[in-house]
Amino acid sequence: MTLKFPILPDPKNPRLTRPVSGADHTGAPVEIPVVEERPLTIYLNRQEIVTAMTIGDYPEYLALGFLRNQGMLRDDDVVTRVDFDEELETVVVRTERETSYEEKVQKKTRTSGCAVGTVFGDMMEGLEGLDLPQTEVRTSWLYALAHQINTIPSLYLEAGAIHGTVLCQGDTPLIYMEDVGRHNAVDKIAGFVFRHDIPVADKILYTTGRLTSEMVIKCALMGIPVLASRSGFTAWGVEIARQVGLTCIGRMRGKRFVCLSGEDRLLRDIDPASLPDEDRKHRRKSAQ
Repeated sequence: MTLKFPILPDPKNPRLTRPVSGADHTGAPVEIPVVEERPLTIYLNRQEIVTAMTIGDYPEYLALGFLRNQGMLRDDDVVTRVDFDEELETVVVRTERETSYEEKVQKKTRTSGCAVGTVFGDMMEGLEGLDLPQTEVRTSWLYALAHQINTIPSLYLEAGAIHGTVLCQGDTPLIYMEDVGRHNAVDKIAGFVFRHDIPVADKILYTTGRLTSEMVIKCALMGIPVLASRSGFTAWGVEIARQVGLTCIGRMRGKRFVCLSGEDRLLRDIDPASLPDEDRKHRRKSAQ
């Protein structure tokens, strides 16, 4: 299969938003696009794993990425089929290997953030002995990516109430996924990477959400060495990033950013003063 990059959001997809009527602050009638939320139940072979609230695009990649990031799909697993039933709102992932995760599913951790995510089993499972590649990161790439991602047509710019996650190489966005929860958006990318066997040692993962423990763990388990965001950090997220050798960059707004892990990989190859100011209309609201 030949893949064409970049893969970008489709803000005009009629399934992802619907018009809702209301009134503005002056009492005038308004109609605005509002993001849809749909339940999606994920099965692994015969076992029901979880029901996720999602915008409904790329359900197969969301299911594969969720199972991969939960450690329920292994590197050597052969996926024989992925069946999506739009009417039943289910995805069934079938593998050659017989699977049973009853015990793991019983142990749940509700993760931080909006559209609350869930981690099954031990959150730190798979991190011990993890060795991420020592990939160089140029600051010129970070500035270029921030500008491109903030101006690409997206559901965020169309309707708001959405998170985005982008797999990048150098200063080029490759795969841009959106969803109501940042964990869903990154799971879609994980599913795409897993399904198409995309190498990630030289990639950067950009997210509009906070750099929490969950986001750091997902990025590390995918083997991506660099995680960047317009938003801020949690202390545990930074601690885990330092433990696994992940370059963690946050508060990327305008000409500024903060690196709290893996600073030795940064190559400051551009003077921020030489960059144009960020257009106000493209400034995303971000959490500190």
